[in-house]
Amino acid sequence: MSVPETRVVVVDDQRDVRSSFRMFIDSQPDMRVVGEAADGPSALHTVRHLIPDVVLMDIRMPELDGLEATRLLMKDPRTSHCRIIVVTTFDLDEYVSSALALGASGFLLKRSGPTLLTEAIRAAANGDMLVSPQITVRLLRHGRGRLGWVSRPGSSRLSARETEVARLVAQGRTNADIAEELTVSAGTVKTHVANIAAKLQVHNRVGIAAWAWEHGIAEPTDYT
Repeated sequence: MSVPETRVVVVDDQRDVRSSFRMFIDSQPDMRVVGEAADGPSALHTVRHLIPDVVLMDIRMPELDGLEATRLLMKDPRTSHCRIIVVTTFDLDEYVSSALALGASGFLLKRSGPTLLTEAIRAAANGDMLVSPQITVRLLRHGRGRLGWVSRPGSSRLSARETEVARLVAQGRTNADIAEELTVSAGTVKTHVANIAAKLQVHNRVGIAAWAWEHGIAEPTDYT
């Protein structure tokens, strides 16, 4: 039985970035790049024509930036169901908060690497959100109240290992980092993260991190 493919459009004004993303994505068995665009107007045309599952959206582009393109795509009934992941070199707070407020399904730094990129695409395709770990920590430190994260009860619901994983998530660690520290597979960590999110009734790593910080399991100074 063939694996259902997640159809991806890559939007970036740099040809080499688009090529790199295409190479990473097309090497995965469950996703495929179906289109590219080099600026905001082309992004609107390409996404409206192809109706992909996920869009990787750069911010700083000619003619129309990625945030405005995201806003227009999210308000268009034809494309509002597409999942947009903002991928940029610039991790400015105003970019992050604006992208998430506009309905983006993730925010990654270009230096995050192919593993986090493909994880973010899978998360978005499943209706979840992934934000670069470094940004997650900074948002929680400076802006969680403004962004509306809600404290959830339930430390007694987590096992000792799940509590440790939640602490590491709140420190901004990736699944690969956590797997190395705990000497388990990345797949095992992914399962722990999913179980933790379900038990805490949150939707993503940001929610797990917020819960861990607010319940004293992790502190802002844990992350450097």
